[in-house]
Amino acid sequence: MTDATTEEEHRVNDGTEPTGTSGVIAGAGPVGRPGERATVRLRAGDADEGPRYAPEWLQLREPADADARALGLLEPLGERLAGHPPREGGLVIHDLGCGTGSMGRWLAARLDGAQHWVLHDRDPYLLHFAAVASPRVAADGGRVTVETRRGDVARLTPDALSGASLVTASALLDVLTRPEIETLAAACAGAGSPALLTLSVAGRVEFASPDPLDADLAEAFNAHQRRGGMLGPDAVTAAGEAFAGHGATVRVHPSPWRLGPEHAALTAQWLRGWVGAAVEERPALRTRAEDYLRARLAACEAGELEVVVHHSDLLALPRPVEA
Repeated sequence: MTDATTEEEHRVNDGTEPTGTSGVIAGAGPVGRPGERATVRLRAGDADEGPRYAPEWLQLREPADADARALGLLEPLGERLAGHPPREGGLVIHDLGCGTGSMGRWLAARLDGAQHWVLHDRDPYLLHFAAVASPRVAADGGRVTVETRRGDVARLTPDALSGASLVTASALLDVLTRPEIETLAAACAGAGSPALLTLSVAGRVEFASPDPLDADLAEAFNAHQRRGGMLGPDAVTAAGEAFAGHGATVRVHPSPWRLGPEHAALTAQWLRGWVGAAVEERPALRTRAEDYLRARLAACEAGELEVVVHHSDLLALPRPVEA
């Protein structure tokens, strides 16, 4: 049975925070301030504030995330984990910006051995959700336990990941700044821990039926992603350089969302958020973007829209520690 220890009371998100685009589930569209995203607040703020984003967006995207993550990175990761002496209690896995816990639900059942997951997030409601919905068994039937830690994952202390067997995150790198990515790489190196960092935006979107406005919206969206010093589509390159600078071997695999008629609800929410962020960045696009969005949503509802939203997964394997 899963051990679930939460440090904050369960608080409900009413979903009323502004997103900049009507009808967008909180978290799917433009962020309200630099450094905020659907699962974690990355900049200093009032620690007593309630959750800002609805978990519905994270639940909606979870199946597409699971299908997209790069399975090819699991073999070298598994070999590295298996090559280390087993620790009492099994693997210790830190999930940064855990949101509703989708990474644990995807990865725990793909790794052998007992596991203890340490879930990090700023949102106490999402931490509660993640702990309650956490997996119970590993791939080989080993026990999986979990604890939660509320805090700002972009401000890691040098010892925050001490004892970690593995550090994971989803959709995190692109909302970090270069110094924050360097801090993360240094913390992983200090712990001697591999890092599996998935689903970072790559800055490319491909529609099966292209439109002349696609490129302008993509360019504006990418600029929006770089607000406040965040790296957006440049994050995976920056992270690769940071981890390599600490002696790690870095592998990057594509992990695209491939959205078709069976993903209509997710596609519609993603479209509203993508277009909304682009217009927020470049208001001059608004009139054309409204017509564009109307047409794209109609195609989505009719089951005629197919789009590939590119992401990248990164695996960093630290230099082996000499005896």
